[in-house]
Amino acid sequence: MKPQKLSILEKIGYGSGDAAVNVVISSMFLIINYFYTDIFGLKPKDIAIMFFLVRAIDAISDPLMGIITDKYKSKKWGRFRPYFLIFSIPFGISVFLTFTTPDFEYAGKLIYAYFTYILVTLMFTSVTIPYISLIGVLTNDPKERLSASGYRLFFAKVAAFGVSILVPIMAKSLGGENIARGYQLAMGIMAVGGTLLFLFCFVTTKERIEHIVETTPYIQQLKYLIKNGQWLLLLGSCLSGTTGYVIRASVAIYYAKYYLGGDEVVQSTFMGTGVAAAILAMPASTLITKRFCKVKLFWLSQFGVGIISILMFILVKPQPESMMLAYVMYFILSFVVDIHAPIFWTAIAEAVDYGHAKTGIRVSGLAFGGISFAQKAGMGIAAVVVNWLFVSFNYVVPTKELPNPTQTDTALLGITLMLTLIPAIFHIINGLLIYRYKITDKYYETIKAKIHI
Repeated sequence: MKPQKLSILEKIGYGSGDAAVNVVISSMFLIINYFYTDIFGLKPKDIAIMFFLVRAIDAISDPLMGIITDKYKSKKWGRFRPYFLIFSIPFGISVFLTFTTPDFEYAGKLIYAYFTYILVTLMFTSVTIPYISLIGVLTNDPKERLSASGYRLFFAKVAAFGVSILVPIMAKSLGGENIARGYQLAMGIMAVGGTLLFLFCFVTTKERIEHIVETTPYIQQLKYLIKNGQWLLLLGSCLSGTTGYVIRASVAIYYAKYYLGGDEVVQSTFMGTGVAAAILAMPASTLITKRFCKVKLFWLSQFGVGIISILMFILVKPQPESMMLAYVMYFILSFVVDIHAPIFWTAIAEAVDYGHAKTGIRVSGLAFGGISFAQKAGMGIAAVVVNWLFVSFNYVVPTKELPNPTQTDTALLGITLMLTLIPAIFHIINGLLIYRYKITDKYYETIKAKIHI
């Protein structure tokens, strides 16, 4: 089959979908834990339990959504794009409700948090599983897939930059003394933007490749999927990489506020520095992989994260003179962390093709659903680790009576460990897994020839 080129507009449209996704995922990485403790007023131990239990729902909803996308196809719009049209508005509403703080007693607030967090998680699944599957049907050209993923992740990081830079400042500006109201309005604006971006993605993309969907029973498909060693490596990579990434991202705002002693501007610019570095990592990854093996770049970057994290832990101290160094180190760390991202998201479709070539059975929906579940499981593990460590290091939760508590040296140590050394362990595990991954561009050509795409 002739390689299929994508227009710039379609790549932008494809990227806009991940920008929409990142309205939620970036708020989950960067803000949600801080929102629940310092704005909503929940206890870290209750947050940890909630996040853990909701991840159990993902164990069902993510594979189920993958099965649904395998089973149903619109003749007019394709297999994956219709979900952007159907769920874009419910998706936006769920984001707004999650960041709404009702004036309830503590038990009522906790119940409301459970309800809205489950809702936003289900809406996230409804659009994300089709979205991450879409790259496999846009084009059969691995270079075009990698290029489209570069656009995707660039726009994703732009959205994350908007969340990290704008939301804390907008919350202060819109809410004034009522910071909870400010977060509701700020994230409401982000939710509207996410809805519109999903609709733009629906209009501008086209599904070109039609894979024959297997009628094999799903239990049997799962058995074939487990036999796909390259997919299993990506599953472990997603779980470990996401866990490390979310631990670091979740405490960045705490690090800026308490470890560096910064106000809302410092909090937003520190998080924004990390996201800006991640944005620059996207085109850098595309340029480097034109001349350098993408698999080597992947695992080398994860080992590099470990080295940079150790240096940041040693060099940056909780004092004003270290603030500029903290920004520089966090920029470098975030750049190296994300340089592998375009490679990972194209690798999933290639691993599905690898399994097809190896077994003769194509398992697509479950494969993408499994990766999405691993991502959410990593988010859940990270949330449990962060909040458990907050309890262990005696983090003081703000209250109405004490809105800006002074944290102990023990709590500050916990915060800096969670930004540096603890996530570094997970990234090194990620690097060790990808060291065994073998689907390079050259190897993928043999897979394409075998399955005739």
